[in-house]
Amino acid sequence: MSKLNLDLSIVEKARKSAQNIALDTQEFINKHTTVAVERTILRLLGIDGVDEFGVPLPNIVVDSIKNSNNGSLGMGVAYYIGNAMINTGLNPQEIAEQVSKGELDLSSFKENDVFEIKLKINEIAKKSVNQIKENRNKREEFLNEYGDKTGPYLYVIVATGNIYEDITQAVAAAKQGADIIAVIRTTGQSLLDYVPYGATTEGFGGTYATGENFRLMREALDNAGKELGRYIRLCNYCSGLCMPEIAALGAQNRLDVMLNDALYGILFRDINMKRTIIDQYFSRIINGYAGVIINTGEDNYLTTSDAVEEAHTVLASQFINEQFALTAGLPEEQMGLGHAFEISPDVENGFLYELAQAQMAREIFPKAPLKYMPPTKFMTGDIFKGQVQDALFNMVTIMTNQKLHLLGMLTEAIHTPFISDRAISIDNALYIFNTMKDLGSEIEFKKDGIMCTRVNEVLHKAYDLIAEIEKEGLFKTLEQGKFAGIKRPVDGGKGLDGVVMKENVYFNPFVELMLGKESVLGGSC
Repeated sequence: MSKLNLDLSIVEKARKSAQNIALDTQEFINKHTTVAVERTILRLLGIDGVDEFGVPLPNIVVDSIKNSNNGSLGMGVAYYIGNAMINTGLNPQEIAEQVSKGELDLSSFKENDVFEIKLKINEIAKKSVNQIKENRNKREEFLNEYGDKTGPYLYVIVATGNIYEDITQAVAAAKQGADIIAVIRTTGQSLLDYVPYGATTEGFGGTYATGENFRLMREALDNAGKELGRYIRLCNYCSGLCMPEIAALGAQNRLDVMLNDALYGILFRDINMKRTIIDQYFSRIINGYAGVIINTGEDNYLTTSDAVEEAHTVLASQFINEQFALTAGLPEEQMGLGHAFEISPDVENGFLYELAQAQMAREIFPKAPLKYMPPTKFMTGDIFKGQVQDALFNMVTIMTNQKLHLLGMLTEAIHTPFISDRAISIDNALYIFNTMKDLGSEIEFKKDGIMCTRVNEVLHKAYDLIAEIEKEGLFKTLEQGKFAGIKRPVDGGKGLDGVVMKENVYFNPFVELMLGKESVLGGSC
């Protein structure tokens, strides 16, 4: 039963329309690949490292095929690497190193039977997938040993720019009570069309997402978890031009949560929509298989647009993100669909609207570990008022059973939080979560009252928007600026030159292995 008296028939219509949008867009996805998808395949085949100039080997191999007079990236890197393995007897890493030195041209070899190439690649692909499966099993072992939390996960950020300083702050936060540590990514990394290599100590507003940084932080949190007797989850970002690559690095290093949205990069980073839509599919397949909870970015709509007027766009995006995730095999239990407490404090009954929106999300997506973001847009630097705003946000979380609760900071809008600021925020949340633990189950909402009226208005507007998208297509809708008022041309933005049409021999072994099919010999998606 809906406590908000939601019109469930409209919910089902909206979900069906969102499903049609995802399936329609999937037809485009299935026909294309990108440089990022191909680099991800190389990484999953074991290719890593950089050349003498610091250029990642996956980039070098992909560019060598893409820029070759005789090659075509539309055939897929798995085809080229498998063919080279048969002809040379080398492994993928050795092949990449020779390509980097100019000693080997992947397009110059005799072409072997595609069936034989797939068999050769599949030997390595299965080992890679099994390693990711082992990481997932390791997480489950920790959770079985320590137990898992039933209430909201306390989710905090570290953002020093130096991975070693981040580790110090992350361990301190874990000891203060944090359940999830999010390492904020350095400003602008989403626009880099390569993944930096190694441990990094210089970042602005965050730290570079690299495989080594992931490994270092995972090791530190595991050690802290052993000391504390609980599992500490690690979060990073696989949005941007390297979305699937970073998802693969996260899976290989047992990250637990990944920022991963189907529309965020298009709207807020001006990344080409075709590129993003293709990349998000493979990244979500990887996240789904690795047991990673994805965080979607609907909260950004509310920091860009008015949180009262544009609330329906959040719900519409949640429906669409849900369906894209399901298409990629990612279950509802791993969908951290996003929203935020961002209504202006000056709005009369604003708390009722916030509570209604959060309860609506919980009722419409009952299995999802919803990601709830704190007030930021209207934080002024008045730390006393800020602490009250965060307290109200914490109240909504516990009353509506949100799961991934990004802690608000009383010093938001002043500086990067001190360790002591984080401790105060954790104490605030723990106090409210304890003293109001069962309040949500004790209260009912007035039928035809402010809250019930509000959510049904938001629901109907969201359905109208989704129905319009279903009719016009997702790409045209994004061109028209119907999300967050931001218009993006279908062939504009960053990364379009990295989109490639697949050819008949194309295959990606990891799509089929991770989606649970028995063999990689059957399909070409």
